[in-house]
Amino acid sequence: MKQLPIYILISLSLISCRTFEPQAYEPPIKPEPVGIYEPNTELQKAILLAIGKVKGLESLDVDSDGNIYGGDKDGRIIRITLKGEIKAIAKTSGRPLGVQFDKVGNLIIADAYKGLLSMDKSGKITTLVSEYKGVPFQFTDDLDIAQDGKIYFSDASIYEQKEYLYDLLEARPYGRVFVYDPKTKETQLLLDHLYFANGIALSKNEDFLLVNETYRYRITKLWLKGPKKGSSEVVIENLPGFPDNITRNENGDFWVALFTVRNDRMDSMHPSPVVKKMIYFMPKFMWPKAQPYGYALKMDGNGKVLMTVQDPTGEHLKDITSVIEKKRQLYIGSLYNDRIGIYVLP
Repeated sequence: MKQLPIYILISLSLISCRTFEPQAYEPPIKPEPVGIYEPNTELQKAILLAIGKVKGLESLDVDSDGNIYGGDKDGRIIRITLKGEIKAIAKTSGRPLGVQFDKVGNLIIADAYKGLLSMDKSGKITTLVSEYKGVPFQFTDDLDIAQDGKIYFSDASIYEQKEYLYDLLEARPYGRVFVYDPKTKETQLLLDHLYFANGIALSKNEDFLLVNETYRYRITKLWLKGPKKGSSEVVIENLPGFPDNITRNENGDFWVALFTVRNDRMDSMHPSPVVKKMIYFMPKFMWPKAQPYGYALKMDGNGKVLMTVQDPTGEHLKDITSVIEKKRQLYIGSLYNDRIGIYVLP
C-alpha cells in the first residue's frame, strides 16, 4: 500500500483537534470570457500613482480638493495630494478598509478590527460603534452613507481579516449587514446569512442596497423602501471573479472591483468538505493561489453588466478591491498592491 504524504497524515491527525466544519458547495460553471467578459487591456492605460510608496490602500475616497485618502496595511490613514505628496495623517491601530467622506467632511472608516470609526479634519479618530448586542464585530469591511447620515456597513465574517481565506474554505454564511444612525447612536441588523459580506452600495434613490457576497461570486439586493422593503434577492450571480467592493456613480450605475478571476482549483475543491478540511491544516503556500489579474466591471441596478476594464497580465494593476468614479475618472485601490490607479473613462 502506498504511504500517504506526510502533510496529509499531519492534517488528518489534527482534524479532530480543531473546530472547522466546511460545507459542500457546488459552484456554477464559470462564465466564458466572451462577449462583455472578453479580455481587454484597458487598465494598462491607467495612470499609476505612488508606486512603491503605499501599502495596500484597500478603499479610496477623494475630497473636494482632489486629494486621495485610503487606509493602509499598517493601520494608517494616508492622504495623497494633487502634487503627489504622501502623508500619514492618522492611525487607527487596526486595519482600515472601506472609507468614505460624510457631508461635513469626516472620513468614515470601516476598520476590520476596530469597527466603524470617524476621523475629523484634524485627524482625530472616534469610534462610532464596534459591537452589536454586546458582541464585537469580527470583520468590519465596507460602508456607504445615506443622505440622512445613516451609515450602512458590512461585517464580513466570523473570521478576522488576516484569516479571511478560512471563510472561503468553510463556505458558510457568516456575513451580515448593519445600519448605524449617528443621531440616535443605534445599530440595526438588516441582513445576515451572507457568504462573506463585502462591498456595500446604496442605490441613487436609496430604495435598495447592494452587497457583494465574495465567496458566492454574486451580488445581493436588499430592498429598503417600497413594497419589497426588508426582502432580499440575488441581482447578479456567477460572476467571472471574486467581487470585493462596490460603489455607485452619479448616474446610478455601479462599479464592482473583482479581486481576481475565478480559481479552477478552488472551485473543484468546494464540493468536498473532506478535501477542504485537509487544505485548512496545510501550510498556506500549498493553498490555491490568486491569479494576478486586474478586473473591474460596471453594471446597472438590475445586474446588467455594461462594460469591463481589465489587465490580464496583472503587471500594471492587480488585486483590485475598490473602484470609485469621480468626474469620468476611476480611482483604483488594492488590498495588497503598492500603487493607486487612475483610469480615464472613454
